[in-house]
Amino acid sequence: MNRLAPVEISYDSLRFLITHNPTNAQLGRFIEDLKAYRANTLVRVCAATYDKAPVEQEGIRVMDMPFEDGSAPPDQVVESWLSLLETKFRDEPGSCVAVHCVAGLGRAPVLVALALIECGMTYEDAVHFIRLKRRGAFNSKQLLFLENYKPKLCLRSKDANRQSCAIQ
Repeated sequence: MNRLAPVEISYDSLRFLITHNPTNAQLGRFIEDLKAYRANTLVRVCAATYDKAPVEQEGIRVMDMPFEDGSAPPDQVVESWLSLLETKFRDEPGSCVAVHCVAGLGRAPVLVALALIECGMTYEDAVHFIRLKRRGAFNSKQLLFLENYKPKLCLRSKDANRQSCAIQ
């Protein structure tokens, strides 16, 4: 099966790596990619298909936030994701959070889009921004979820003079 290359999505001080789900046989190359992008946190949103121990031995924290393929994330996943990002980008500015689903076209891009929306982007701009690098990202159910999502703007800069996204 052809796998899409990992793509970095950067917006202001936030950096994400959207990638596909590796197998144990591909794990070495996968870890190399994570390290090349300086990702030190990896979020799996699909069922585990590989041993996370070799990833964690390289200093990359692996977190599981699975939800159903083709669907929007449940509230608990959204809350966990945003909590992770608030802490991560506050404590480690400029760090990269990697996220993967099976192909890197649905669940992983949805979580990244949520982060961009939480920074103040419209859902249309967030979708377009991601699709520039990840063609085919999102299905109609996920787009509807993003359109109806009510952001808390929890990742928006606390600086009243700035209108961009930053964790300060």
